[in-house]
Amino acid sequence: MKQSSIALVLAAAALTATGCASYGPADYSSREARAEQSVSYGTVESVRSVQINEEHAPVGTIAGAAIGGLLGNQIGHGGGRAAATILGAVGGGLAGNAIEHHATQQNGAEIVVRLDSGRTVAVVQGASESLQRGDRVRVLSGAAGSRVEHI
Repeated sequence: MKQSSIALVLAAAALTATGCASYGPADYSSREARAEQSVSYGTVESVRSVQINEEHAPVGTIAGAAIGGLLGNQIGHGGGRAAATILGAVGGGLAGNAIEHHATQQNGAEIVVRLDSGRTVAVVQGASESLQRGDRVRVLSGAAGSRVEHI
């Protein structure tokens, strides 16, 4: 039973680590490849540091609940074991969710751009490129969202 618990812990850690992705202006997902994007040009009005958090983190919650339930099931007997299993699953789910949220959190930037057309847009993206007020940029917009990059 202990070997299967250890294997589950390692599997959950591996699954949680796969969620660690950083998306900056030079990163494209596979669904963005070969997709048409409109291009606008403008000037950066402001840049503000932000935190980008994963909104739905089911892997950590599910894995944590499973591991917590298994560990809780090894405590006590009878009704005490059932209570320990439930408490372990709830505690493990909460801990797994918190771990996954922390693992998938990344630094980002909110970039406000005054487009040459006179319209103002704000784009939040991973902070891999240092943009500053007054920089000339292009804004690429498509079905998956927008990104800002130096010209």
